[in-house]
Amino acid sequence: MSDREQGDEVRGWLRSIEVFAGPLPEFATEQAPEDPVRLFLSWLSDAVADGLRDPHAMTLSTVDEAGDPDARVLILKGVCGAGWQFAGHGFSPKGRQLAVHPRAALTFHWPEHGRQVRLRGHVTPGSAQENAEDFLARSATARAEALLARQSQYLVDAAERDQALEKALAMVEKEPSLVDSAWTLYTLFPGEVEFWQAADTRVHTRLRYERSRHGWERFLLWS
Repeated sequence: MSDREQGDEVRGWLRSIEVFAGPLPEFATEQAPEDPVRLFLSWLSDAVADGLRDPHAMTLSTVDEAGDPDARVLILKGVCGAGWQFAGHGFSPKGRQLAVHPRAALTFHWPEHGRQVRLRGHVTPGSAQENAEDFLARSATARAEALLARQSQYLVDAAERDQALEKALAMVEKEPSLVDSAWTLYTLFPGEVEFWQAADTRVHTRLRYERSRHGWERFLLWS
C-alpha cells in the first residue's frame, strides 16, 4: 500500500467514527449568567452528575522559551473568584515556561455532552502558604515524587527511579509536614472564556465572555 493509499484509508476510517452520538444538552445562551464562573461550574456539575470520567481534567497549553507550543492534561485544583487553579513543580517544563511567559490556555472537554470550555489569560503563582497547602493535600507518593524534582528528565534506569522514590517516600513519612518550596499553585485569570455546545445538526453554539473594565461582556460566535 502506498503512502497516499494509506492516507486515504485513514481519512475514510476517521470520517466513519461517529461523533455526538448521544442526546446533547440544549444551550440557551440568552439565559447564561453574567459571570462565566457560574456557567462553568454549572457545566462541570452536569458532568459530575452524569458520571462522566475525570470531569475536572483539562488541557493546559503554554509556550516554551523559543515560543513553541506545549500542552498536557492536568486536574483542576479550584476556581477562585475569576481564576482557575492548577498546580505543578516550578522546575518542571510547565513551571519554567510559565516563569518566562506567564500566560496560558485551559481547555475542558466533556465529549458525552458535546461541550468544551476554553480559557486564555495571565497566570499568577500562589503565595508560599497557598503552595504549601496544596502540596500537603497531595498523597504521600505524589509528594515524594515531587521532591525528586526530576519531571520530564530522561530516565535511563527504572530501578534507579524506584530507589529514589522509595527514599523520598521514607522522608515524607518521617516528616509529613515537609514541603517542596518549588511546588506552586497557579491561578489563571482569563481575559476570555468560551463555551462551546455541539449540536447533531453541526450548527454548534459558541458563547464567549470577554473581560472589560466594566466587567464581563458576552458575544455569540459563528460556529
